[in-house]
This record gives sequence, structure tokens and C-alpha cells, in this order.
Amino acid sequence: MSLATLDLPAPREGLLRRLSDVLVRRARLLTLLLLLPPLLWLGLVYLGSLFVFLGQSVFSIDEFSGTIVREPTTATLLELFRPANLDILLRTIGIAGGVTLLCAIIAFPIAYYAARYAGPKVKAAFYLAVMMPLWSSYLVKVYGWKLLLAKEGAIGWFAGKLGLGGALEAWLALPLVGGPSLSVSYTGMVLTFTYLWLPFMILPVQAALERVPPHLIEAAGDLGAAPGLVFRTVILPLAMPGVVAGSIFTFSLTLGDYIVPQIIGTSALVLGQAVYTLQGTAGNIPLAAAFSLVPILVMAVFLTLAKRTGAFDAL
Repeated sequence: MSLATLDLPAPREGLLRRLSDVLVRRARLLTLLLLLPPLLWLGLVYLGSLFVFLGQSVFSIDEFSGTIVREPTTATLLELFRPANLDILLRTIGIAGGVTLLCAIIAFPIAYYAARYAGPKVKAAFYLAVMMPLWSSYLVKVYGWKLLLAKEGAIGWFAGKLGLGGALEAWLALPLVGGPSLSVSYTGMVLTFTYLWLPFMILPVQAALERVPPHLIEAAGDLGAAPGLVFRTVILPLAMPGVVAGSIFTFSLTLGDYIVPQIIGTSALVLGQAVYTLQGTAGNIPLAAAFSLVPILVMAVFLTLAKRTGAFDAL
């Protein structure tokens, strides 16, 4: 029996089939329907709640009753320039900058080796080693560093065995970076942040170094440039977008974190702790919202400058 003689039933023209035909013919409508749920979530739930919270910064708190006075004023925003509050902002930006710089210094040679010398198997192991710390719990890593940095922890023990106990004590005696122990100091906080965010610096730098044409490095060497000069004039400028891209992650993540300073660090507040305390314990939501505006403005400036370096191409 030939196929022509087969009496096959005609496909049923149901509602779903007609709807499928319409979506196939109108690709833009299909894209809109696919994007609508996440856009609604992002626009209404996330951005909506964020703007409602940030809008509280134009209100003030009644010091006598502790209630919010819902009359527009700039008094709350001007409170950010009080010495105590300004100290919190400068301290947080300084810590974020220190973490970013340390991450860049550590990440660059690692990324350079992976980009220029590692074979396929070594590169696969490299990606696994870089990504593996991200698979473990954030709190487990922080408390692990709390134990490492404690006075009786592994770092202090190794320093004593290597005869560096005196140098460690001298470092902890310094006014800005020291403290009773590494676990109660800005040094410990910076080390913990560096460990947490280092993968976010390594991967963009490695991707940027992969794009550096080898013939440019060879040409600079053939023209008599020393390795240091080649690094400063060829490699570093071409890899800088990757460094800036990694800095976006490390700087922004440090700027808003409040858990690490809560567990490791001194009693001096940073920005995230100030927002957490003001909106929770103190109940001063307007000032908490004013503090929350600062990292948004800082990152807006940072991203504007980063865009000019071509950093987004390395993300």
C-alpha cells in the first residue's frame, strides 16, 4: 500500500496549536512573553522595593518619638557629612579599595600563567581550582578564616614556627591595620574579603590576557624591550580592561558586605553594618536609606569610568 492511499486524520486545530502558530509567526511577541515574568519580578519586586526604601531618605526621624516624619527634607542626607558618618563611608571605601588592589596583585600572575603557559589539562584544573571555593558555603568560609586568623590559629602558629611572631605582633600594634589579633583587625577583614572575591578578579583578567596577541609581545622583545618594559607598555595596558572588570566585582561586593565585618574585624562600623543597624536595631530607616544611596552613587561613578576603559568587553 502506497503512502498516497493512507487515510490519515487531519491535525486538530486546537487553541494551543493556533496559539503556537501565532507565536512562531511573531517572534517579537514570543520574546516579550518569555521576558515578561522576569521583568515583572525585577521591575516590581526588586527595583520597586528598592526605590521605595531609597525614597525614605528624603524623610526624617523624630528624635523624641522615634517615628518617621514624612515631610521631604534634606536633613537626613546632610547627616551623612557628620564626622562619625563620614568616617564610616571613608573607612568602607578604603577597605574596598584595599581589597581590590590586593586581589589585582594576587590575581594577575595567576591569570597570566593560565593564559600564556598552561596547557589544556592544566587550564581545566586551573578553572576547577578557581571556581571550587565558590561552591562552598559563604558562612563556612568566613568562620574558617575566623579560626585561621585567631590568636591561637594556624597563621599565628606558622608565623611563630618561621620566627615571624615578632613581626606579626609589630604589625598588629600598628594603629590603623592592627588589633588584638588578626581576627579582630582590618588586616584580617581585608584578607578574608580577598579570599572570598579573588575568583571574581582572576577570571576577567585571565580572559583579557587571552586576548593579548602574542606577536605584539614578540615584536616588543625583538625591538630590544626588556621584559619589564614589555609588561608596562604592552601587556598591562591591554589587560587593564580585565583588571577593571574584576575590580567592579571586588569593589562592589566589598562595599555592601556586612557579614564579614560582623564576624571578623574591629568594633568600628562599615557601611553595610551601619545600614543593618540603623534599619533594624535603631529603627532609623531614613538614615539607613541615605547610607544605602552612597554605594549606588559610588558604583555609578566607578562604572562610568570603567566603561571608558573597555572593561565591559572583558566581563
